[in-house]
Amino acid sequence: MPERDRTPSPRRHYAAVATLFALDGAIFGTWAARVPDVADRVGATHTALGTALFGVSLGALVSMRLTGAWCARFGAGRVAAVAGVLVALALIPPGFCTGLGALCVALTAFGAATGAANVAANSLGVSLGQHRRRPVMSALHALFSFGGLAGALLGGLASAMLPVPVHFTAVATVGALLATALRPALRSPDSNPTPDVTPAAAPEGTPRAAPAGTGPAPVGAGPGGSGGRGVLVLLVLLGAIAGSTAFAEGALSDWGALHLRETLHATPGVAAAGYAAFCLAMGCGRLAGARWVIRFGDTRVLVAGALAAAIGATAAAYGTDQFVALGGFVLVGLGLANVFPLVIGRAGLVGGPRGVGLASTVGYSGLLGGPPVVGFLAAHAGLPAALSTITALALVAAALAVVVAVELPDATTVAAALRSRARVYAALTADRLGASVGDLSLLLDASDHAVTTDHTRSRPATAPPPAGTIRGYPGLEFLVP
Repeated sequence: MPERDRTPSPRRHYAAVATLFALDGAIFGTWAARVPDVADRVGATHTALGTALFGVSLGALVSMRLTGAWCARFGAGRVAAVAGVLVALALIPPGFCTGLGALCVALTAFGAATGAANVAANSLGVSLGQHRRRPVMSALHALFSFGGLAGALLGGLASAMLPVPVHFTAVATVGALLATALRPALRSPDSNPTPDVTPAAAPEGTPRAAPAGTGPAPVGAGPGGSGGRGVLVLLVLLGAIAGSTAFAEGALSDWGALHLRETLHATPGVAAAGYAAFCLAMGCGRLAGARWVIRFGDTRVLVAGALAAAIGATAAAYGTDQFVALGGFVLVGLGLANVFPLVIGRAGLVGGPRGVGLASTVGYSGLLGGPPVVGFLAAHAGLPAALSTITALALVAAALAVVVAVELPDATTVAAALRSRARVYAALTADRLGASVGDLSLLLDASDHAVTTDHTRSRPATAPPPAGTIRGYPGLEFLVP
């Protein structure tokens, strides 16, 4: 069969990538909904459960650092297809574990599969957005959250009818079969070169690439920039904001259902609804994120989001009514929806690819520290006190956002990058799903890939960067929706 015949149509490829994002979210939502049942099955204390959950973060971080190279070598489509099957099958072992040691190993493998699937799926999403010439990452990241919503809701229903091993095996089987069926359609269209858009062939108003260097340069990149030490401090501060939100997301997804069950004596269905509400709010917040940034600016969105998360976490931790706690989950999801991608985006504008890498590394440290810290505090002070760390870190993130706003010039904000491309951005967000801060392939190309809608200029389109990178910023393929 000719090579051309094996290449899926753009619509089919988009549907496959979207399904992969939703599947990944549904698998994790299934796990989050049954954490209390798994803990009961192995007889884990809060400290022991925190140790086991540390394996998820550790496995994910290790596989994330490796999967980018695998995507470059074998192709993101192949890696995504394999990772999709693995993340589904990796759900089975935790359901059968009866001891803490086995659970630690099983969750490390589950985390590794999840991390690989996230990186490969994001790599496909970036490539897809470049070929479609419109933002798609917002919709894809939202689908991950909506998949988590579905997984958590179904998990809550299953908890009343099915034991954990049966439930996890059934979900894993369906997920593995679905991922296998997606394999042909996940073949990336990267093998078909994107034709240059010349003035003679391009329709009027088609966006074109402007010369390199037309956008704002990273801080410290030129003579007028601040010193290297000052930039390093700012990047660490941005990473600390990201780490605070990563800690909060991990703590709420891992411990939220257990808190509702143990502290508020919620039914399994209501307990699972906590993570479902969190996912629903986060998905909606991601779709609206870019509009908020354009209207209110980086700092207001960061501070307001962090404060909303702090209020929501307090309600979730100390509310005496189940529905007050669920409302807290919604506020946390809505508040945190855009914080991590926004600060990583600003790190790219401040320090370029190295800035993204440094801020991401500091940020993801929150994933490593979260489970054991929450587990230790829960064992000694109770789950409400342990979850109040989300409130504390959200307040820290809000304060750091103000400090960063004072130290950085307005030209290094994501809002400035968006506003400088207002015309093309308006055209690109005219579709029904809009765009979010997660569309970093469009937001972080200021220094090398500035875009303009001036169709009178005679410039060829810029060739897309390698798969697995976002407009030349290689750290961003590790972003998790």
